Amino acid sequence: MTVTSHIAELKRKHESLSDKVERAQRSPGIDALQIAELKKQKMKLKEEIGRLSS
Repeated sequence: MTVTSHIAELKRKHESLSDKVERAQRSPGIDALQIAELKKQKMKLKEEIGRLSS
């Protein structure tokens, strides 16, 4: 896997997590800790994308 394809895959995962966070925030039954965990995963992906893009 090339760095470019790896970055593209990470961006797809980041976008998927963004969608999950949005849906979770609109759902009244979702625990705030679950949303925080999704956001944490999303941030880790963004950091890795930034690191690999440098």
